[in-house]
Amino acid sequence: MTVGSALHRIVLVAAAAIVLAGCAVGQQELRGTGDLGVIVERERGSLKIVDSTHFEILHRVEGLGDLSHATVKFSRDARYAYVFGRDGGLTKVDILRGAIVARTVEAGNSVGGAISQDGRLIAVSNYEPGGVQVFDAETLELIVDIPARVREGAGRSKVVGLVDAPGQKFVFSLYEAGETWVADFDVDDLSSPEIRRYPEIGRQPYDGLITPDGRYHIAGLYGEDGLALLDLWDLDGGVRRILDGYGRGEEPLPVYKMPHLEGWAQADGKLFLPAVGRHELLVVDPHQDWREVGRIPVYGQPIFAVARPDGRQVWVNFAFPDNNVIQVVDVVEMSVVAEMEPGPGVLHMEFSPRGEHLWLSVRDENRVEVYDTATLERIAELQVETPSGIFLTYRAHRIGL
Repeated sequence: MTVGSALHRIVLVAAAAIVLAGCAVGQQELRGTGDLGVIVERERGSLKIVDSTHFEILHRVEGLGDLSHATVKFSRDARYAYVFGRDGGLTKVDILRGAIVARTVEAGNSVGGAISQDGRLIAVSNYEPGGVQVFDAETLELIVDIPARVREGAGRSKVVGLVDAPGQKFVFSLYEAGETWVADFDVDDLSSPEIRRYPEIGRQPYDGLITPDGRYHIAGLYGEDGLALLDLWDLDGGVRRILDGYGRGEEPLPVYKMPHLEGWAQADGKLFLPAVGRHELLVVDPHQDWREVGRIPVYGQPIFAVARPDGRQVWVNFAFPDNNVIQVVDVVEMSVVAEMEPGPGVLHMEFSPRGEHLWLSVRDENRVEVYDTATLERIAELQVETPSGIFLTYRAHRIGL
């Protein structure tokens, strides 16, 4: 071998090594988003982005405004988190880069949002000025403002319980007006959605849920015992009342915090719903004409009742002064089978996509805990300032989440 050819070979080997090294670096930088999630730091106005496989904090994103009642939705590709702040701030966050992509302040008092079936529209519900605003998911430019007025010239009502529904629809309720509306965006002009109004559903609807198949919308009522049910497969059929007077003959307890129907549980074909002003879960069977088929006594006033993905367990947390306790309900036995005390201010619970882990926030002790749902043992702990909502990216592919 000549000196020239040897040098040429050395150069080729070195060049190949550089290319391979570059590929290796590139591969290390690439990752999916399927096991990522975000945790709301409510007092700091920031998010922690977490890796749910290794229980690691990857980024902190700041400058998100008032997150005292924040919710989060994800884009179809689970790359972007849309953060809905109480101050009307809507922020689009790139969870891979840990950076804000776009932000707008759209109202004076916002309480939640939803993303459309095709992922193109972001809807935000407002207490002030009262209504729903819909934005382009890519740019956060306003597409339409839907004022929550019962009639022309009337004041606006607070909007609650906003959820997405199949067919490019959003469903929500008007608190003061006692109505449910369906906004259909499967239209040529997105600035003019078709609105269906359902009046007199009951006094003071305060939250809403949609079943996992997207068929039924249920609004909880604060002003009276009962729920309002709308079959989205039969919009002409109107709203019907279910569980009317479920507390009849009983003195309701003081309500320290409203339960969240969005934290509802469906398991074994039944719904497990927090009862307003009572230390009970109501068990409802949709296959028995939405009748109550049981009640489960629990430790305090339930806030969230969340079903493990396989449906075998329902985990429950509670309002103050019992917000240091978690209970686990066995769905087959229809009773509480375990109780834990993670610490004061347990606000939110989130299962991993297949249910082997449960994440929960302990606000007053600045940490998030992770539990093994088979052994009920704590297996990880993360330091997070005043944590509240925990949202994992599998929600991107679930109706109503």
